[in-house]
Amino acid sequence: MLQVVVDMPTAVKKPYDLTDMLGRIAEAIAPYPKAAMFELYERGYSTLFEQLLSCIISIRTLDEVSIPVSLRLFEKARTPQQLLTLTPQELERLLHGSSYNGQKAYTMLDIARTAVEQYCGELPAVYDNLIALKGVGPKCANLALGVATHTPAISVDIHVHRVVNRWGLIKASTPEKTLLALEKQVPQEHWIDINRLLMPFGKHICTGTLPHCSTCPVLDYCEQVGVTKHR
Repeated sequence: MLQVVVDMPTAVKKPYDLTDMLGRIAEAIAPYPKAAMFELYERGYSTLFEQLLSCIISIRTLDEVSIPVSLRLFEKARTPQQLLTLTPQELERLLHGSSYNGQKAYTMLDIARTAVEQYCGELPAVYDNLIALKGVGPKCANLALGVATHTPAISVDIHVHRVVNRWGLIKASTPEKTLLALEKQVPQEHWIDINRLLMPFGKHICTGTLPHCSTCPVLDYCEQVGVTKHR
């Protein structure tokens, strides 16, 4: 039977040491699946265009769905030129399973067209250019840049937002505000690791409800902000 412990959040027991914390988290999440885009990168889908498409697929879609949908798409098209050979209807069918697949099909076609017409078929590894693309926000721009080009970039999804605010490291009301705060507080050497490690950590250990505080590898750093019940 699941044991639920009710307690009050505790104060930070020692100053934050992100290098130590991220090292502990890396060991703790080793048995769990990698975040989708990092998994796809390791499978060879490593271009900025592929990573950006994968991030668009992942919007409001679970990783367990995002990965197979991405693989299905890449069997047909891995470059802007190849994507533009598909009709919107064909692309929508390939994206079946991902939320808002019809809208995402048109977004991807617009990105591919811009890549061909403005950038000779290869997207620039520049944040401002990426967020200028319709349908691409800070999360996808930063994540694609970080994974594909190893450019220092922080990507904040709901898991990252929850984890760092629960720690008390950040006090921000939205993922967008959390991103700005993290950029000020976290050394650039850790920027890519923020999403790579904290996304699966938040999904499997520091969960939204009943987090696994009793076995958390970084409990001695965590203020447990907002936590009243845990496992």
